[in-house]
Amino acid sequence: MKKVHSNVSDALEGVLFDGMTIMAGGFGLCGIPEALIYAIRDSGVKNLTVISNNAGVDGIGLGVLLETKQISKMISSYVGENKLFAQQYLSGELELEFNPQGTLAERIRAGGAGIPAFFTKTGVGTIIADGKDVREFDGESYVMERGLFADLSIVHAFKGDTEGNLVYRKTARNFNPIMATAGKVTIAEVENLVDAGKIDGDHVHTPGIFVKRIVHVPNPVKHIEQRTTRPRLVAASEVN
Repeated sequence: MKKVHSNVSDALEGVLFDGMTIMAGGFGLCGIPEALIYAIRDSGVKNLTVISNNAGVDGIGLGVLLETKQISKMISSYVGENKLFAQQYLSGELELEFNPQGTLAERIRAGGAGIPAFFTKTGVGTIIADGKDVREFDGESYVMERGLFADLSIVHAFKGDTEGNLVYRKTARNFNPIMATAGKVTIAEVENLVDAGKIDGDHVHTPGIFVKRIVHVPNPVKHIEQRTTRPRLVAASEVN
């Protein structure tokens, strides 16, 4: 079956619907499937539940879906870089399900592995455990967390082949591999598209069996979330 699509709108054709749940890879602005996010915005689909470590920043990444109020609920671990997110949450326009970061990652991994629930010590005795099943194992208390699964997972990869095998680059690997396993449909945007067999099997991070559709997005903008600089040191020879 042909997996490669000519553009992001074509890759999303027939997949989107109002009220769906979408997993979006990335961490901050690193490794986000930005082209697919913009195509989702342009589609006009609404009342979305989005599972992502964070909500991008104002005007970039998932922030563009907040601007159009297409997201009704976020399942996240960090939202501190997005002022619009805070405004919508505090005004009651946006529902938030907050998770410790490791718990969020494990919930996604569990969903992709077909595990409906698991127990963890993280959050025991805090509001994280409110309303959840808490049990004792070997004298220690653990809280039950549910696995997460989505109607659609969108991920960004550094390289992919025509069969959907994916390779992520350095920090951009983040949440992308586990989200690729946890969607009914996974669509990957890749910076470099190669023929099947051109990626060493030992280098594959996400096997193609998890990926339904691929779109080639060369030379994406690499945003910097927090630009930190220091004053330039002036050589003595430059003083005069």
